[in-house]
Amino acid sequence: MGLGRVRFIDDSVEMPNITGKMLARIFRYFIPYWKQTVVIILSLVISALLGLVPPLATRSILDEALPQHDMKYLTILMVVAIGAVVLSGLLMVGQNYLKTLIARNIIYKMKNQMFDHIQHMSLRFFSTVKPGEIITRMNSDINGVQEMLNSTIINTLNSTLTLVATAAALISMNWKLAMVGIVIIPLFVIPTRKVGKVRWKIVSQTQTKVDEVNQILQETFSISGSILMKIFTKEQADYTKFEKVNREESRLRMKESLAGQWFTMTISIFTFIGPMFIYFFGGYLYMQGEITVGEIVAFVALLARLYTPAAQLSNIHISVVRSFALFQRIFDYFDQPIEIVDRDKAKTIVSAVGQVDFEHVSFSYDRKIPVLRDINFSVASGTMVALVGPSGAGKTTITNLIPRLYDVVNGCVKIDGEDIRDLTLQSLRRQIGIVMQEPYLFNDTIEENLKYAREDATVDEMIEACRAAYIHDFIMTLPDKYQTVVGNRGIKLSGGEKQRISIARVILKTPRIIIFDEATSSLDSVSELYIQKAMVPLLKGKTSFIIAHRLSTVLAADQILVVEKGRIAEVGKHADLLLRDGIYKKLYDTQFKNQTI
Repeated sequence: MGLGRVRFIDDSVEMPNITGKMLARIFRYFIPYWKQTVVIILSLVISALLGLVPPLATRSILDEALPQHDMKYLTILMVVAIGAVVLSGLLMVGQNYLKTLIARNIIYKMKNQMFDHIQHMSLRFFSTVKPGEIITRMNSDINGVQEMLNSTIINTLNSTLTLVATAAALISMNWKLAMVGIVIIPLFVIPTRKVGKVRWKIVSQTQTKVDEVNQILQETFSISGSILMKIFTKEQADYTKFEKVNREESRLRMKESLAGQWFTMTISIFTFIGPMFIYFFGGYLYMQGEITVGEIVAFVALLARLYTPAAQLSNIHISVVRSFALFQRIFDYFDQPIEIVDRDKAKTIVSAVGQVDFEHVSFSYDRKIPVLRDINFSVASGTMVALVGPSGAGKTTITNLIPRLYDVVNGCVKIDGEDIRDLTLQSLRRQIGIVMQEPYLFNDTIEENLKYAREDATVDEMIEACRAAYIHDFIMTLPDKYQTVVGNRGIKLSGGEKQRISIARVILKTPRIIIFDEATSSLDSVSELYIQKAMVPLLKGKTSFIIAHRLSTVLAADQILVVEKGRIAEVGKHADLLLRDGIYKKLYDTQFKNQTI
């Protein structure tokens, strides 16, 4: 997935493809704030004009008020100049407020849009996305919209208006002297563009290193990553890896900061030379009687207002490219297709009976290599099915198709005779509970983890569910009982305790169809015993699919599906399958035979 169409490489950088469609897509976010935008533009126009007041007032002070010894006029000019500066400052405060308001509202909307979009992505998306990449897009990229608004749009408008107003003022005062000031602009505008391109390449390379740093941090400091690091004593190796990438990022950032330092020095020289030319040529014009001393001083004061926006505009294309690259990264995520969606006129299933049928189901993760081939079986309501087979045979994939975590490639999965694609996703998934092999708990209280199944669950209902999962007595031994915070991914609890809480959460949901994805394979014997005892009343009257690694589970099943290489190789009960002396018999001899029931 990476960076979509924007690639960052060492020697060259692929610029984003700026199209009219993309421009329209960006500006749609700004349309709701057109009134605020108009106010900002008007204030920029006024600010550009107000910026001319102090130099022009200085001209009048030197040419009129002082020679005429007019104290009243001098006072008026001073008040006008100071008033213009104060008013310009107040306008700047207002501009900052409005542009921040616009940017934060757009960021708020974009983050909500991104969160909602990613929520509905299929497991295919989450299984391929890089660690930390979603967080980078949600935070760094979207938050960059504010900088884009400030540094690109506002600066462009401000620089353009300031440049036009200043150039007009200079020409109106004396076009000959104005030409002297303007002719110097290309001397630093041209190298500015070159330096800007160099910096763009360096920034692009830096972004690659930032992504690498984020990925290392995400992987190393997750709870699983930190445990793995400690167990394998990889602290030094991981530090060395991080230090290398961090050093490279620091080198690039320093290179970016120092890029064009000679050019900056040259600019400062030209910035000094410009006024000297004005004094020199202005002095000549003064001697010819074509200009006054006040106009020369005003010209010099206005030059800074001419050179600064000219330099900014000469480098504006770099800011524009950065901004479009930012939006392209964001849009790359928005354009990821949502594979699992409700069909038109999808039905709502209120209470499923629990009949499940797979009819000629085929599935592939990449649309090329088949994972399931022509799967056919029927499960009656209220019965238990055990799925057995070697690792990678397709057992979990079969169960993932029932709640439409993936969609079939061919064939269909039916519940109560209805193709599940004809049912709304919410109503379908409300009928299904899954207990995963690796239980996931939020870093919150036990109560809040339980309420994730049902926000309106009462205390009595939670206690009843926990009793059924044989975890209530343990919870009551904790100092904070149901208000105990379980830690990141439930790290403060044992595997069996986490699993029983996750089972209680499923019980609280009261689904009609239950899937146990090897839910007891990682439990100790005591915890497994509790789970086995809890499963009997839990599964009574419900349709259940159990990926089994325990003989006791297999024996309790009403039907056993033997999965091998993406096919249903055998179907039957334990005793019948043993008599066939087939795949199940081999599995039993190698996996189940020596287990105690």
